[in-house]
Amino acid sequence: MAYSAVVFDFFGTLTPSTPAAVWDEHAARSAAPLGIPVPEWRRVLDESFPERAVGALGDLSQTFRVLARRCDAEPTEAALAASVAARLTSQRELFVLRADAIATLMRLREHGLRVGVVSDCTVELEQSWPTLPLAPLVDSVVLSCHERRRKPDPELFRQVARELGVTPSACLYVGDGGGSELTGATREGMTAVMLRADDWASNDAHAREDSWGGPSFSSLSQVVAVAVASAG
Repeated sequence: MAYSAVVFDFFGTLTPSTPAAVWDEHAARSAAPLGIPVPEWRRVLDESFPERAVGALGDLSQTFRVLARRCDAEPTEAALAASVAARLTSQRELFVLRADAIATLMRLREHGLRVGVVSDCTVELEQSWPTLPLAPLVDSVVLSCHERRRKPDPELFRQVARELGVTPSACLYVGDGGGSELTGATREGMTAVMLRADDWASNDAHAREDSWGGPSFSSLSQVVAVAVASAG
């Protein structure tokens, strides 16, 4: 198969995996200003992910007010602002890329391959995207919170292919398997490969395809070798 584009998942693929303990610690930061017990706040964050990932609860301030009320709390404006600020700081820590991510994207582009990103994410990533170092290297970014749909919705894969100006069959899709993304990409004609890096087992991901029986890479550098070789 000759590839014209490579499409990446974001969390756990271009970024390192995030263990449950990190999510717990981050939840503690944003719970503190609200006066909500950490386990309760972590629970409501987890339960609301399907809503937050499609932007159903509004911006971050609106979202946190809704979630606080689900915990029977009515935060002051100051408490809400402090909680939102803590959440943004925590999330931005998760936007740090794998050590070889930028080099991988640059090499793909040097060889004439288009680069896309499809991510199940909440509004924090959309808000921060323009400031991220990989943004200028990505030709199409499709974020669930903006598109109001989550993986494995076929339209997400179709959209990124359209925006890249290629057919789905010309795309190599790389992800850690969260959100049934590998199956979804395959159904739309992409060649899907799991990134199963050394930290894969520690990732706390939603609906990950742990039993994926298709091909896998252990590092992003392997993506370059395969994609470039196919392009001739």
